[in-house]
Amino acid sequence: MALLNYTDSGVQTSGALAGHSAVLMHGLFGSLSNLAGIGRALQEQGCRVVAVDMPNHGDSPHSAAMSYPSMAADVVAVIEHLGLVKPFLVGHSMGGKTAMQMALSYPGQFAAVAVLDISPVAYQARHDAALDGLQALDNTPVASRREGEQLLANYVPDAMTRGFLLKNLYRASDGSYRLKLNLAALLSHYHTELAGAVSGQPYGGAMLLLKGEHSAYIQSKHQPQIDALFPACQLTVVADAGHWLHAEQPQAVQDALLHFFSHYA
Repeated sequence: MALLNYTDSGVQTSGALAGHSAVLMHGLFGSLSNLAGIGRALQEQGCRVVAVDMPNHGDSPHSAAMSYPSMAADVVAVIEHLGLVKPFLVGHSMGGKTAMQMALSYPGQFAAVAVLDISPVAYQARHDAALDGLQALDNTPVASRREGEQLLANYVPDAMTRGFLLKNLYRASDGSYRLKLNLAALLSHYHTELAGAVSGQPYGGAMLLLKGEHSAYIQSKHQPQIDALFPACQLTVVADAGHWLHAEQPQAVQDALLHFFSHYA
């Protein structure tokens, strides 16, 4: 099995988190650059930071399989390849669910787990304009990023979301811009595995769940399932933030993560 694409900051010898490592996992339609701010904050404290492109994203291999157990195994393969011992895990959205599945499937292998704005539950499948826009981009090679943005604007009115999605474009050998995403696999699993719940025996290790104040991805009705699977989970609300809390309130998110991980360093 080919390894996921990753970046590795390398071992550092000074700082409050020196001698420790962290693995960062982005969300759906993202790439390893999405959590770069968190990575820099951890590095400044001496932590070795490994960021991965999740399966079918960025420069990682394309695969027909895409479930939380399979993605968990893919990330664990990177950890084993690098010889990381009890790394911290940080995951946003789909990456957060993957981190939760890793904790459930490989207990005792991580120092602490931090999840950004996602619950371990199954979500109601819904129509997603972003998927429509990405399909249009996938089916219509464009000559420039600007042309790509104009096409995407027909589906995604929010400029911040468009900018995030357009990071998936790359320039092909014929000069046109195409998607790095394996969109066929994402479409195939979007309403089933990716919207599904994580499962396993309860994980009693340290976990931090960060919720964007204005986001609906973590709700009070999810609490029983959170408590059942992660009885030691701490919930912290990040004020004046939505689902993209690490981009909207980066300092608050970074401070919360550093404070949390400092207890397990």
